[in-house]
Amino acid sequence: MTSNAKGSRALDWILFLISAVAFFVMLVYWSEWFWVTLPFMLTFLVKATNRM
Repeated sequence: MTSNAKGSRALDWILFLISAVAFFVMLVYWSEWFWVTLPFMLTFLVKATNRM
């Protein structure tokens, strides 16, 4: 694995965590809109775990 790919995975983990926090915030305060963050959270989770 190259350092560029490793840096990309680190960025994917960071973006996943940010989108997960946004998901839970929206779930608590705007529960009818929580689904808007789902594609971002799941996409970055899949990329961070190197499944895509």
